[in-house]
Amino acid sequence: MDKRAEQLRNIAFIGHGGSGKTSVAEAILFNCKVTTRLGKVDDGSSSFDFEPEEIKRKISISSAYHHCDWKKRYINIVDTPGDFNFITDTRFALQAADAAVLVVDATDSVKVGTERVWGFAEAEQIPKGIFINKVDRERANFYRILEDVQNTFGIKGTPITIPIGSEENFTGVVDLIKMKAYSYSKDGSGNMQSIEILPDMKDSALEWREKMIENVVEANDALMEKYLEGETISDEDIAKTLTDGVRLGTVIPVFAGSATLNMGIFQLMDFIVDQFPSPLDRPAKIAVKKETGETVKIQPSADAPFSALVFKTIADPFAGKLNIFKINSGILKPDTVIAIANKNSKEKFSQLMIIEGKKQRPIDEAGPGDIVAIAKLKEISTGDTLCSPNNLITFKSAEPMAAVISYAVEAKVQGTEDKIASSLARLAEEDPSLHVGRDQASSAIILSGTGQIHIEATCEKLARKFGVEVKLNPVRVPYLETIKKAVKGVVYRHKKQSGGRGQFAEVHFDVFPLEAGKGYEFDEALVGMNVPRNFVPAVEKGIQESLGNGILAGYPIVDFKVRFFDGKSHEVDSSEMAFKIAASMCLKKALQEANPVLLEPIVKLEIMVPDEVMGDVMGDLNSRRGKVLGMDAQGRNQIIKAQVPMAEVLKYALDLNSMTGGRGIFTMEHSHYEEVPAHMADKIIAAAAKEKEK
Repeated sequence: MDKRAEQLRNIAFIGHGGSGKTSVAEAILFNCKVTTRLGKVDDGSSSFDFEPEEIKRKISISSAYHHCDWKKRYINIVDTPGDFNFITDTRFALQAADAAVLVVDATDSVKVGTERVWGFAEAEQIPKGIFINKVDRERANFYRILEDVQNTFGIKGTPITIPIGSEENFTGVVDLIKMKAYSYSKDGSGNMQSIEILPDMKDSALEWREKMIENVVEANDALMEKYLEGETISDEDIAKTLTDGVRLGTVIPVFAGSATLNMGIFQLMDFIVDQFPSPLDRPAKIAVKKETGETVKIQPSADAPFSALVFKTIADPFAGKLNIFKINSGILKPDTVIAIANKNSKEKFSQLMIIEGKKQRPIDEAGPGDIVAIAKLKEISTGDTLCSPNNLITFKSAEPMAAVISYAVEAKVQGTEDKIASSLARLAEEDPSLHVGRDQASSAIILSGTGQIHIEATCEKLARKFGVEVKLNPVRVPYLETIKKAVKGVVYRHKKQSGGRGQFAEVHFDVFPLEAGKGYEFDEALVGMNVPRNFVPAVEKGIQESLGNGILAGYPIVDFKVRFFDGKSHEVDSSEMAFKIAASMCLKKALQEANPVLLEPIVKLEIMVPDEVMGDVMGDLNSRRGKVLGMDAQGRNQIIKAQVPMAEVLKYALDLNSMTGGRGIFTMEHSHYEEVPAHMADKIIAAAAKEKEK
């Protein structure tokens, strides 16, 4: 099984949305004869973008998997989303990769999304390469993009191939290792022929080869010495040292090509199988022993106990749940009992499968490095560690991106509310960046995600997979109410006489403001026997039941203390109900006199934007009553830290997108509450009164 792992290459394609990752993956499948025609994203014939939501939008929404054989090596292809709405999936999928190829558009610049996915690959400490795509397009410039990539990531890119010609004159590539030129036909067939390097490219090719050798020899001191002394370095030495440098991460290989024309792809494929690492070439994984908490190194060996990390879950209403995982050690066969260490449970599965685009195929066994799936296991979800029951360990899983936009979800058809909640819970298992909660005040289901498209695609999936249609409503801002001054000796008498037994209760309260975050306190300070002590719980209950409905706009009341110090009772007419009503009414009366105010939630924003739009974003934050707390430079981007009222940023994901042309990203989390300015409070109170009338 280790022999098989040696032949395995797990390669993830990463990059900004629209850079052509899926097209590169499609060209590899076609060249390996897995498909009979070149799959295209634009016409919906892709083996990787097959979900209806992906075909409609022409983008990858979910990571997809396929495999092929090339030169006696087995390549597992991981095609990842590049749109910021869906890059949590990319972050999780990179846990299964042993190397990543960043696909960059030759007609564009490096986007914020590109930087984010590069950062994920860095965090996983996997070797990386760069494929500069679309060299055939108008305004394409391989060398400008190479420079842009180097400046953005602070790396020395090492071109392995350079383009022959550019834009419509792009005809092929020069391989700088072999010093050979390859001319491609432009029909997508991948047909190429080896030709002499053209005289007008000879000098340029030699110059780039020299730069490549300079970068490569840095990975080997002895070779470096040889090179500096002017000795000739053999092609074999270059190839071997290149492999070492790539695997150490000191050499970042760069390729030129056009995925849709299937040009320059063969050179990338050769490099993947020759220079990128197999699972056996990767460092041991760090795990934690369940019983002792000690860290252990898990070697990628077939002889070690079985262990794996689940990095993706697919929810299917018919086939059930499908869990995809990468085996880190050991052998797995069908009809085996596996432990889910972090959940203290065990499950037996009947079928082991490999993923082939939208299909799955049963297999007899799998070993280290294999990316496989099992279906219909209830307990298992994304981020879980699977292991042998005799060797309980856990791997650390990636974290999902924070949710930045929320909507209240309403059923289009009455009576389907319960189905909405259960179906959304299933989709949240599939997508860890999706959050499903409830608004405490209105009981509405709140759906939160990483962007507008993320939420919309989720609703489309909800309708397609589970037959539930929903409407999205703005989220109700969770305002609070509090008081600013103490009021003493507030008296309320509840008296009702209407034949038969009456109702009587009188309570005397003092109310005091408390510091922020203290909530509510009740102080029973009765002396004497004016109020029998058995009525105290009723008084407290009357106050408790009023806390959720403030006197200004009906929002919960917080940060105050009630001191119940006196009252009166009647031996016949007093009851728990009477004291409950009296307490509720006395509280309202006291609050009205205690200078009540509205509080609004303030969120903490961290916004990453390119330098050139920073002024616009700052100006916009000021117009939203935001406070900028600081700024940090990161490459060509600025990270702005600010606090803004939640009411001002309910749809900030959409606004930032249009302000920055899709180049800005942000995270948002609750910070604290602050008093609402008087003129704003009047509007909120008026709106609440209008809503009540309705």
